[in-house]
Amino acid sequence: MYRAILFDLDGTLTQSGEGITKSVQYALEKLGKPEPDLKKLEVFVGPPLLQQFMKYAGLDEETAVKAVEYYRERYTDVGIFENRPYPGVEEMLEGLKRKGYILAVASSKPERFVHRILDHFHLTGYFQEIVGSEMNGGRTSKAEVIEEALSRLHMSVCRKDVIMVGDKEHDVLGAREAGISCVAVSYGYGTEEELKNAAPLKTVHSAGEVLDFFC
Repeated sequence: MYRAILFDLDGTLTQSGEGITKSVQYALEKLGKPEPDLKKLEVFVGPPLLQQFMKYAGLDEETAVKAVEYYRERYTDVGIFENRPYPGVEEMLEGLKRKGYILAVASSKPERFVHRILDHFHLTGYFQEIVGSEMNGGRTSKAEVIEEALSRLHMSVCRKDVIMVGDKEHDVLGAREAGISCVAVSYGYGTEEELKNAAPLKTVHSAGEVLDFFC
């Protein structure tokens, strides 16, 4: 039924919350807004950072831009590797590749960071395209990232053949905006309530169940 699968990165392929939340914590500390509870900062995992700093930390846009700069001070060399693939992810990707699926990554994280993470965990070779946001703040919405992935895969005119896999409502809603379906994974950083409200095509609970869904 589907020919290509687009994967989110954070919360779908890798368990990246520690590095992201600690880097957000670092940024807020530098702005004089300390937050000791890392659990509260998990809302920053996945969606575009600038939006999250404005929405959840109550920052104006100028201060949020500075927060992103502070975040990257820590994340670029330390936080990026406070991260690990979820159990069964490599086996899932191997199985999907064997079945002939075209695989790509579509992440709101800056593309150069996505490449570094996938290279670090030796996952790059599974993907035909790796798409992320731009460091200058461009292409940050999920729909924009998906559109770029479709363009690079030359599949913009056959969207019914493409599906997204992600862990947050913005993955589901971004996919819908781009005209494709989305399978949600419950093991990431999205809450049960937000995924239910987003109404994905299906919700699965492990990397193995992702493989089963497509095979």
